[in-house]
Amino acid sequence: MKNLVWHILLCVALAASAWASNKVDAEQVAKEHKASFHWFPVQKTFLLAGEGDTLKFAIGLPYVSSHGNSVELKHAPEIADGHILLDSADVASLYKTDKTTPVVPASSSSVAKVSSSSAKVVAVPATPVPATTAAKPKNETAGTREVKTIVIDPGHGGKDTGAQGKNSNEKDIVLAVGKLLKKELEKEGFNVKMTRDKDVFIELGERANLANQWDGDLFISLHCNAIDASPERKKQIKGYHVYVLRAPESEEDKAIARRENKVATLYGEKNAKEELTPIEWFKLEARLEKYKQNSYMFTEEMLKAFDGGKIKRQGGGVGGAGFMVLVGALMPAVLFEIGFISNPEEEAYMTTTKAQEDIAARVAKAVSTYKAAVHNYRETLGR
Repeated sequence: MKNLVWHILLCVALAASAWASNKVDAEQVAKEHKASFHWFPVQKTFLLAGEGDTLKFAIGLPYVSSHGNSVELKHAPEIADGHILLDSADVASLYKTDKTTPVVPASSSSVAKVSSSSAKVVAVPATPVPATTAAKPKNETAGTREVKTIVIDPGHGGKDTGAQGKNSNEKDIVLAVGKLLKKELEKEGFNVKMTRDKDVFIELGERANLANQWDGDLFISLHCNAIDASPERKKQIKGYHVYVLRAPESEEDKAIARRENKVATLYGEKNAKEELTPIEWFKLEARLEKYKQNSYMFTEEMLKAFDGGKIKRQGGGVGGAGFMVLVGALMPAVLFEIGFISNPEEEAYMTTTKAQEDIAARVAKAVSTYKAAVHNYRETLGR
């Protein structure tokens, strides 16, 4: 028995020794491959930003994000003696023999560039490669092309009432706003689709599937916020919030996402869950990187459009969490909490036709200005 234990310990030691001998410093890898290195200590992630692609790693996770794809690594990156270490075999598999360009599937129409001053990843549409006369140009993806098709998703519906106020249900308010928004956008010449235009229940996953089938350019999920608290507390908590799909930065954002996602587990939706694991987040971010910046662009237009409105921002007005309704949408997407149905004042306001028309008009304005911003950016690229 003692010999077996020693044999196992020896194998473990040899394996550890082999891994140690194959470690390479991530910053040195960046220099060798003419890439810039960016470390994010809070998230414990780092980037190797080269001319052709930006590789995104996370300490302790055996995956790398590249061109919107998640690639499995032999060993997870680690920190030792103040250095970030990668497996040399992983580095070799990610780069060509010329050691300048990562070997990854170039399926995305956008690449990520990094600002070293702010350490912020900004998705920028790639310069198109001129097609030969024999080849047909590839279709542009949502977020890089002109904005034409808008998908409106009134949350909840049917057996799912959503949050309940004293005199109203979330599902009814957001459906009314959604219908008015559709009319406003059609006046502006947009092609508008709605995941539901009557009081019916649609699973969260199906909503994103519909948006993808319609090849949408922007996905807007409409909701009303709520808290479970004392009457006095309910009177205090109010305001609108625009959410994008990203790892939550606060317990409050996590709680809101869990509430909105609970419908999937409540009604037995396949693969339903209330929260995403760290590995799921990493894989998801790799796939959605090309839409994230445009989601932020639209969020900024929403904040501008709602300045001066009856319902004010809750805090900064912007948040992020793992809303399942946004997970499958392959396009820029936001979840808009119009206001707090648990707040008596905001509930009374949101149930009026005047308020619903004003909210719809402001969202429509944000969509129009977002469309113009995308168009102007495309012009700077000569598209």
